[in-house]
Formats: sequence, C-alpha cells, structure tokens
Amino acid sequence: METPILEVKNLVKRYKAVAAVAGISFAIRPGVCFGLLGPNGAGKTTALEVIEGIIPATGGEMLFNGAPRAASFHEEVGIQFQHTTLLDFLTVRDTLVTFRNLYQDPEPLEYLVEVCNLDEIMDQMNNRISGGQAQRLMLALALVNRPRLVFLDEPSTGLDPQARRNLWDIVRSIKESGKTVILTTHSMDEAEYLCDEIAIMDHGLIIAQGTPAELIRRYCTGTVISLPRNRVKMELARLPLPYKEVNGRLEIMVENLKDGLETLLALQLDLTEMTVHSPDLEDVFINLTGRKLRE
Repeated sequence: METPILEVKNLVKRYKAVAAVAGISFAIRPGVCFGLLGPNGAGKTTALEVIEGIIPATGGEMLFNGAPRAASFHEEVGIQFQHTTLLDFLTVRDTLVTFRNLYQDPEPLEYLVEVCNLDEIMDQMNNRISGGQAQRLMLALALVNRPRLVFLDEPSTGLDPQARRNLWDIVRSIKESGKTVILTTHSMDEAEYLCDEIAIMDHGLIIAQGTPAELIRRYCTGTVISLPRNRVKMELARLPLPYKEVNGRLEIMVENLKDGLETLLALQLDLTEMTVHSPDLEDVFINLTGRKLRE
C-alpha cells in the first residue's frame, strides 16, 4: 500500500476553552488534490496552519512521508497564504528572483513564468497588478522551492469568474505535474472542479469525507424539477410527487428524472421555463449541516 504523503492523526488546536480544531484525522495520497471545505469559522484555515507548522498543535500527530515532520519539512512544501502583502517597490521579476535566491535549488525562472502565466506582467510593479495576477504570482512563489506538497488557502477568494477559472487551470496543471495539493475553500464549484478527495469541516470536526461523487451519492438523493408556480394550473393536491414552493417556483422532487418528466407530461403541465437541478456538493453541505456553505 502506498505511503500517504501526509497523515494527520487526531489533530487538536485549542485557544483557551475554544477548540478551533477538535480532533481530525485524514491521510492524503501523493499526486492528488485534497480539499478542506467548510464555512468561515469551521477550523479549516487553523488546521492548515498547524499542519504547515506555522502555529503549534495542542494535540495529535502529523506524519510526512510516513515519518514525523523533520526540519527539512519546510524545504519540501510550498505555501500560498490567503493574505500576503507584496513589496510595492519590487517588480514581479524582482520578486521572483528574490525568492529564488532563498533556496539552493529553485525552479528555473522560465518554468515559474510559464506555469503561472506571468510573462506579460514581469516588469510591472507589484502594486500595479490585478488581483488575479497577484494570486498567480503568489502561486509561483509557493512553487519556487520545487515542493512536493503545495498548500493553497482559499486561493481564488475575491477574484472575478475569469480570473478564478484561470487560476483553477493552473492548479490542475500543477497537480498533473505530480505534485500533491491541499486546498482550503468555501467554494463548492472550486472543490468540485479541482479536488480528487474532500473533507468537509464544521465546528472543528470533519463531518464527511470522500470523493465529490461519493459524497453526493451518500448524502443526496433524487433530482429537483423547478417550474414557475403560476404555470402550474392544476390543484397541487393532485400532484403525485413531493414538492415545495420556494420564491414563486414549484420545486418537485423526483427519484428518477425520466420517470418524473413522464409523470409531469402525462398531467399536461406547462414545462416552459423548467429547470432541473441535480444534487451537488452544496446540497451535500446543506443536508449535513442545515445551512449553506457560505453562511
């Protein structure tokens, strides 16, 4: 059996009487993207900072390649922090060169520029680049030391949709190059696009873990067919399917989409403006916690 690149056993982090991380355990296979999901305050960023060695654990054990983290751990990992201030008076090129000089065997500058798509901004000052460009630069800095394991803490927060998707494609290319990625996010779209395996945290605990498809199968059933309420002229008491009314629409729950549509067509319902919603990770989280991920 392949040795996990990272194994966390009963990790605890307390601040006085508050347990920000209340005893979590997981193992990560090499070469995958592992996601920690949860709302603000769930404990995912604290857990990541303990694993990275930035803050000490209150209890638990962490193994890197099957052994306790050694002094060389920080030479073998890369970290992209959620909030980092770049020096305004340096250009993107100067920043990369400065960070490369901190390591004995850094990645070639050309590699960092190509992977993170920085070529067009190399001579711009750090305070003149956009949010998406800054995040790509931060990612390049996390890759400078040729890490085997890369930590990304909510890397796309605050980015516009195009910048987010560009960053996601870069993260996928990093994983495909053989590196292992640990990602925290409160974006279900991001997790579903990037992650091979997901652990959902709430109140300092892991409440569910598995691949995106496994989590959806385990915690969600059926499909929702949504229709404008004013287009459904029949008495709802005659509707042979479970439903609820939400914001002027009728949400009809069906176990099988084909059978559900056939039932509605047989009732001669007007299906104009119909939408179909298959279960996703957001539904998983709502079913587990009773609230949306961003609450």
